[in-house]
This record gives sequence, C-alpha cells and structure tokens, in this order.
Amino acid sequence: MFQRKTFHLNLRAHELVLGPRTLIMGVLNLTPDSFSDGGNYPSVAHAVKAALAMQRAGADILDVGAESTRPGSHGVSAAEEIARLLPVLEALRGRLKIPISVDTRKAAVAEIALGAGAEILNDVTGLRHDPRLAEVAAQHGAGLVLMHMRGTPETMQKMPFAKDVLQDVIAGLRKSIVAARQAGVAKSRIVVDPGIGFGKSFEQNYELLAKLPELAKLRYPLLVGTSRKGFIGKTLASKQGKAAPADQRIWGTATTVAASILNGAHIVRVHDVLEMAQVARIADCVLQAQ
Repeated sequence: MFQRKTFHLNLRAHELVLGPRTLIMGVLNLTPDSFSDGGNYPSVAHAVKAALAMQRAGADILDVGAESTRPGSHGVSAAEEIARLLPVLEALRGRLKIPISVDTRKAAVAEIALGAGAEILNDVTGLRHDPRLAEVAAQHGAGLVLMHMRGTPETMQKMPFAKDVLQDVIAGLRKSIVAARQAGVAKSRIVVDPGIGFGKSFEQNYELLAKLPELAKLRYPLLVGTSRKGFIGKTLASKQGKAAPADQRIWGTATTVAASILNGAHIVRVHDVLEMAQVARIADCVLQAQ
C-alpha cells in the first residue's frame, strides 16, 4: 500500500486538507444524457435537494456538470451549458457548507460559474479544449482539476489506445500542469486525475488503478473517478455478455474506490456518496494502520 502525501488545497472560501483522510466528491449531473444519471434532476428544486442530500451523506465537494462527456457525446454550446448550470448554482449559494466544483471545459462557462460561487474547475480535457480556462482559474484563485483524456469525447473510445498507458497519462498530465502554471495557477490549487475511462481500454483502466503510486511522483494530489463506469459494467457482464447496467455497478465501484484509496488517491469522485463514504472510511483505517 502507498502512503499518500498531505497537501493543502487553497480555495477562496475553503482550505481542504488532502491526505489524512480521503475526500468524497459527489457528482451532480444536470445533463439529460449522462451515461449513468442523465435526466435525474428535471428542475432546479430537484437538483438542490440532491446536492443537500449529498452533503448530508458525507460529500466534501460537490461536482456539478452541465455537459455530458460520455464516449460518443458531441457537447453543447457554452450558452446552453450556462443555462443549465447557473440557476442551480444561484439556488445553492449560501446553502452548502462544502465547496462547489464545476465540471466544464469552457473558459466562458468557468467565468460565469466562479462568479456564481463555484471554487473549483474540473476540466476533463486538461486544458486542451480551451487553454484560457487556466487563466480564468488563476484570476479567480480557483482550484483546478486537470484530467487526462486521450482524444475527445467523440473519438476517445474509437481511436487507438496508447501502447504504454501509464507513460501516456504522465506525459499528458505534465503538459497540462505546465500550461496551468504558466497561466498563473498556483501549485497549491492544482489536482490531477488520470481520467479512468477516457480514451483507455478496459484493461488499461485497471492498470492505472494499480499504478497510481507512479502518478504520485508528479507531486500533486490525485483525484480518481471510477464510479459506475463502463469497464466495471463489462467486468460484471452477464453470462450472455451483456454489460451490467449503470445502476448495478455499485459493488464494483466500491472495489475500485477502495483500490484507488489504498494506492494513493486523495479524492474519489462518486455518484453514490453515502455508500462510498463508508468505503473510504474503512480504507482510510487500513492506511492508517500502516
């Protein structure tokens, strides 16, 4: 087991200590077409209720997304993304005690979201889609999650996979870190994410989970998101070869969350907050027993 280093993530209104225990990032998708929970929140009231429930269940961060980046998705305009996102952020202002992260790859959306109270930007493209997003993060003193994606949501599961996935991820994350730092983002505000499921084969996802200690050598805190993803569904396929549906992947997710924590993840991004908070608490006890 890997002994993770302690980091302090300095945000505008919060300071998160990463390391002594695993932090839970709860997922709130405002999209009609996300792979696991699209369309679950048809109104602002539904979304706010879900966000408050995640906080009560043990979420340390709320990650709000208004554009699907599932394999094969084509994205939406900044205007549509803002229209989905802004009413929920405004309704949550002052009602959450935990910081809000916004899952976006667009600087224009990031600017509006930070103005509406968000404190973290979660960019699944690692600044490749819109490098200006780093400038927005720097100007607002926001936290910035840099994820590795091979290709784009439209192409990532169709193009050839990397021959050496670990080196591909390390090289990509290094480029993202350099871009963020050159734009003025403080080192203490950066988190990296290997991008499980984003342009990797099913086998490569497991390889990355096993080799997270190698990613820790980048000297940044690690966020890992495996929740309900396709490689889990494939692994749990029926005898007829049909992948387990998203709502039947909770135990597989729990195993990958535990593995992520034991191999060095500081934050785990999950849909099932209550259950995965329990997994994290037990895994943290195992780490502390070292």
